[in-house]
Amino acid sequence: MSELDDLVGHSEIVICCGSGGVGKTTTAAVLAMEAAARGRRAVVVTIDPAKRLADALGLEGIGDTPVVIDGDWAGELSAVMLDTKSTFDAVVVKYAADPVQAQRILQNRFYRNISGALSGTQEYMAMEKLYELQAGTDFDVVVVDTPPTRHALDFLDAPRRLTRFLDHRLYRVLTAPTRGMMRAVNAAAQTFVRTVAKVVGAEVFDDAIAFFQAFDGMEAGFRERAERVLELLSDPRTAFVLVASPKRDTVEEARFFASKLGENEIPVRTLIVNRMHPAFTDALPEAVAERARTLRGTDLGGLYANLADFALVADREEHHLAGLAEQVAPAPVVRVPFLSTDVHDLDGLREIGDRLFGRTRA
Repeated sequence: MSELDDLVGHSEIVICCGSGGVGKTTTAAVLAMEAAARGRRAVVVTIDPAKRLADALGLEGIGDTPVVIDGDWAGELSAVMLDTKSTFDAVVVKYAADPVQAQRILQNRFYRNISGALSGTQEYMAMEKLYELQAGTDFDVVVVDTPPTRHALDFLDAPRRLTRFLDHRLYRVLTAPTRGMMRAVNAAAQTFVRTVAKVVGAEVFDDAIAFFQAFDGMEAGFRERAERVLELLSDPRTAFVLVASPKRDTVEEARFFASKLGENEIPVRTLIVNRMHPAFTDALPEAVAERARTLRGTDLGGLYANLADFALVADREEHHLAGLAEQVAPAPVVRVPFLSTDVHDLDGLREIGDRLFGRTRA
C-alpha cells in the first residue's frame, strides 16, 4: 500500500496546502472522493467560490452546510464551501454568554465590516470549520483546501495569533468601559486613540469600541477553541499534502511552504505535482535536438524537433522539482500529467484520481 493509499484510508484530517492556481482545490476534492470510494464518510472543505468545482461535483452550488454528493461510493461524499462570515457568526453565537450578547456583536457595524474581510480571518475560520466538522459530526475524514496565500501557512498560526491578541494589553484596554478607558491608559495610548478616531472617524471608532466591549467575557471560549485546533494540527492522524505545479515560481513557493511546515515540526505526507509535461523519451533533450538538426527539412526532422521541445520542457520541470523533492523526503512525490482538458465533471475528477493512485484508465 502506498503512502497516498494509507493517507485516504486512515487519516482523519487531510490538509491540502500550497499556493493558488496549482490545482489544490481539485486535489482536495479528488482525495475526498477517493476516501468515499473506499467506504469512508468524507467531506471536502473548499475555499474556492468558483462554480467550476460545484459543477464538477454535480451540485447546483456549495454552501456553508455539508451537501451530500450523489455518486457510486461505497461510503459517502459531502462538500462545504467556507463562508467566512457565517462561520464567524456561528462561533460568536456559540461562545456568547446569552442571546443578547450574541446579537449585540452580530448587529454591530464594526463586526459586520470586519467579519468577512479582516486580514487573517479567512485562515482562522478555515481552521474553525475544520474543528467543527471533525469534532461535531460523524465524518470519518475531513479534507481541507486551505486558503491560497503568499503568507505561507497563515492558517497554522491563526489560532496562535488569536490567543496573542486576547492576551494583548491593547485588547484589555479596548474592552474596558468607555468612560474609564482613557483613564486606564497612559498619555501615549491616549494620543493613539485620539489619532485613530480622527483617521477612521469618531462613529467608526465608537462602533469598534462597542464591539470589543460586547466581546468581553468570550475570551475563554475562543482561547480553548484555538488550543484544540492546534492540537488537531499536530495530531498524527492529521496529514499535510503539499500541492505544487512544476513552474519555477510555484516550486519556490512550495519550498517555502515545506520549510514552514518543518519549522512547526509537521512532516509533508505527500507531495503532489500537477500539470507535468510528458517527455515522451528517455533520451537527453540535447541528443534529441541534435537528431532534429541532422534531419532538418524532413518530416521526421520536424517530429524530432517537437520531441526535443517536449523533452526540454519536461527536463526543466524535473530540474525545478529536484530540490523540493529532496526537501520533503521521505514523502513520496506523485506526478499528475498535464491533461488535455480542464476538470469539469466527476469523470474528470476520477481521471485525476486514477493518475494519483496509479490506476490505468481504459
